Amino acid sequence: MEKLMGLLKVKVVRGVNLAKRDARGSDPYVVIRMGNQKVKTSVKKKDVNPEWNEELTLSVSDPTVPIKLAVYDKDTFSKDDRMGDADFNMWDIAEVVMMEPHQLLALAGEAIKTVKPTRTNCLAEESHIKFTNGKVCQDIVLRLRNVERGEIELQLQWLNIGGAMI
Repeated sequence: MEKLMGLLKVKVVRGVNLAKRDARGSDPYVVIRMGNQKVKTSVKKKDVNPEWNEELTLSVSDPTVPIKLAVYDKDTFSKDDRMGDADFNMWDIAEVVMMEPHQLLALAGEAIKTVKPTRTNCLAEESHIKFTNGKVCQDIVLRLRNVERGEIELQLQWLNIGGAMI
């Protein structure tokens, strides 16, 4: 069995300008996978700009395992329609978590690391990893792939096993 490093709390904040999959709109929900873990949000009815503000938690044993996100349109009488996907790497946040406590305290409230959009990630804009109130946090906006449009906003927060970081 792999050693658990910590927990990653993923707050699915909102979807922006998601694709319509039905004449009346879309009923979107988000599925997040990491390794063999799968968590999902509730369904938001008839909304292409849904606000979930739902917190989902993943156990982290290997920070190199990518996190895959997919958005679906819930259908009652047929298979749910895919509304795009994205993935992101949590290695950047794991690197900050592994810093010495005195380094984190010295940089509290500031951007410790900046992650820029590239061809190899789904970031829609620059993202900053910060140490605030004893927690390592990152806000990210992911541009959905394999769809005509749409973005998903997330807030990541690292949770150490057994309490606070410092």
